[in-house]
Amino acid sequence: MGRVTTEAIMENVVDLWNAKQGSLPPEQVRRVTVADALVDTGSFYLCLPTHLISQLGLMKQGRRHVTTTLGSGEVDIYGTVRLTIMGRDCAMDVMELPDKLPVLIGQLPLEALDFVVDPKGQKLIGNPAHGGEFIIEMY
Repeated sequence: MGRVTTEAIMENVVDLWNAKQGSLPPEQVRRVTVADALVDTGSFYLCLPTHLISQLGLMKQGRRHVTTTLGSGEVDIYGTVRLTIMGRDCAMDVMELPDKLPVLIGQLPLEALDFVVDPKGQKLIGNPAHGGEFIIEMY
């Protein structure tokens, strides 16, 4: 398949809510733009390195058991960001990664945003089953 990356914008949902309510100036909403987030169909969550979680001011929600190529363990889950990729957005909890790893866009965000990987073109595209349009299946 090759390496597929995309630009991704993550914004703190609590900040967005506070800005909408007028208790936080919109320019103070914490957000991060990553030019080269790795699309990882072998991953499940939206995964962010620790320093980006801190920069976004996300609150820890709990821990989850995981299985990786290195074996089993536990990771911290943080919530919640508004993830925007190619003009499509969704709310998504975040799994923590060590700082040396890139942002990973896993299956949950791909499904929520109705994207698939085009292995031939090595890029992220709108789901061809939906004509490339952003469609949420309700069944």
